Amino acid sequence: MDCKVTYIPYKQTGYYSPLVTDYLDSNKALNAFYQFAPDNTGIEQAIAKRTDFPVDRAALVSILRNQYSGHNTSEQLENNIAALGNDNTFTICTAHQPNLLTGYLYFIYKIVHAIKLTDELNQKHADKHFVPVYFMGSEDNDLDELGKFRYADEQYVWDANGQTGAVGRMDTKSLKPLLNKLFTKLGPPNEHTEKLKELITEAYQGKKNIAAATRHLVNELFGHYGLVVFDPDDAAVKQQVVDIFEDDLINHTANTLVSQQAGILAEQYKAQAYPRFINLFYLKGDVRERIERQDDKWVVLNTDISWSKDELLNELKSHPEHFSPNVILRGLLQERLLPDVAFIGGGAEVAYWFQLKTVFAHYKVFYPAILLRQSVLWAEKKYNDLQEQLELTDEQIFMKEDELKKHFAHKNTEKHLTLDEEQMAIEELLNKLKEKAEQVDNTLSSSAEAVITKINYQIKVLEQKMLRAEKRNMDVDLQRVARLKQGLFPKDSLQERQENFISYYTIYGDGFIKMLYKHIQPLKNQFLMISEC
Repeated sequence: MDCKVTYIPYKQTGYYSPLVTDYLDSNKALNAFYQFAPDNTGIEQAIAKRTDFPVDRAALVSILRNQYSGHNTSEQLENNIAALGNDNTFTICTAHQPNLLTGYLYFIYKIVHAIKLTDELNQKHADKHFVPVYFMGSEDNDLDELGKFRYADEQYVWDANGQTGAVGRMDTKSLKPLLNKLFTKLGPPNEHTEKLKELITEAYQGKKNIAAATRHLVNELFGHYGLVVFDPDDAAVKQQVVDIFEDDLINHTANTLVSQQAGILAEQYKAQAYPRFINLFYLKGDVRERIERQDDKWVVLNTDISWSKDELLNELKSHPEHFSPNVILRGLLQERLLPDVAFIGGGAEVAYWFQLKTVFAHYKVFYPAILLRQSVLWAEKKYNDLQEQLELTDEQIFMKEDELKKHFAHKNTEKHLTLDEEQMAIEELLNKLKEKAEQVDNTLSSSAEAVITKINYQIKVLEQKMLRAEKRNMDVDLQRVARLKQGLFPKDSLQERQENFISYYTIYGDGFIKMLYKHIQPLKNQFLMISEC
C-alpha cells in the first residue's frame, strides 16, 4: 500500500512525560539512573558488557522447549531457541501482560520494535546472534485491565465467569459468547477477516488458558520472525531466582534501595512504581495475593495462610512457583534468565526501570539498555485525505482539539479579518489629529491620547467580534477538525492506547505488520506516523 511516513520528536507531541523526553535528550540529571544510552553506542556497550553476566543457557533452552510443547514452531523460532544455548547469542526483550486479544495497539508495536532491532543487530554483528523475546506477564491478576479491548467503538469486557487469580491461568471456555458477539461485527468480509476469526478461535477456544491462548496468537503472528514467547509462570523459572525471593521476604533489600532511588528521582520527576517491604505475591491455584510480614509471621492477605520464618523458607525452596514477583522484582527475574542487552518498554516502564538500577547492582544482575518503544499513529486514507483538505501538518494534529480549532480558525481568517493594516492607517491619521490639537492648545495632548487609546480599543473589540462571527461561519470546517482529531486520537488519547490491532488486521492482514516492520526505526527515538495515501 502507498503511504506517507513522518517521524516527529516525542517532545513535540505533548503526550510524553518530562522524564521520558529528558532521557531521549540526554539530560545529565538522569545519568545516574541508567547505564547505557538509548542509541547505537549504548547498545554496543551493552553487548560488550553482557558477557560479564552469564545465564544458565541450558536451563533456558529446556524451559522454552517445554513451554512450546503442543505449539507449532517455525524453523526460524526453532533455530533461535537452539541458538540461546550458545554464549554468543543475546536477546532483545519486551514485556506485557496477556491482554485479551492483545488489548491495545502498542502491544503489537512493542513486539515489532524488538524484532526490527534484533534483525538490525544480526546484520551488523556477523559473529553474534540476537533473538527477540516477548516476556509474558501471565501472573498479573488485574482482570479489569487485561480482560477488555475495543473494536469499532465498542468495548468488549470478559468477566472470566467469576475466576480469580493470575489471568494467564484462567480457563478460556467462558469467552465463547464474547467471541461470538465480536464475530458478528468483525469485518469487512474478506480473506483477512476470515483468517483472523480462525486464528482467534484456535487461540481462545482451542487452548486451555489465557497464557496458552496468548502464546498461540503471538506465535501465529510473529513466530516466523523468530520471536520467542517467554512465560515466567514456571517452576523451573522461579528456581533460578530463589535467592532474590528469599532476600526480599526476609531482608526487604529491594524496598530500601528502590525507595532511595525513587526519592532522588522524585526531586525532579514523578515516581512510577512504589516498592513494598515484600514485593512478592503468593500464587497458588486461583489465589494471587500479597505477602506481608506481621511480627514473626508471614501472612497471605485475604486468606488464612501464614508461616513462621522456617516454614516460609521451606515453602519457597519446595515450591518456588508459588511466589510471584511484582513490578519491582519482575525485571530481576527477566534479566537473571535471559541474556538481554536491551529492554523495550513504554514511558511508564522506562520510568520505573530508572528506579531499579541499584537493585540490579546489589544482586549482580545485568542492567540492560532501556529503550522507549516506538509509538505509532496509523492514519487511514479517509483521515489522511481530511487532514490534507484542512491543510494541517502532521505536527499540528497533535495539538489538543480546542487549540487546533483555534489555530485553524485563526489561520483561515487572519488574512482578511485582522485589522493590522487598517489600524496602522488609522493611528497615522490620529497622530496627525493629535499634532493639530497640540498646535491649537498644548493642554489638549492628554485628551487626544485618551481618544486614541479608546479608538484603538474599539478596533480590537471589532476585530474580535469579526473573528467570532467568522468562526460561526466556519462551523462546518471546525466540525471536520473535530472529526479528524476524534478519529486519530480517540478519547483525546493516543490511538495506540485505545484501539486494538484487529481493526487494522481485518483491512490489511499481515500487510499491517509488514508496514510497521518496514518503517519502525528502533533507535531513532521519534514518534512514527504512517498515513495511507
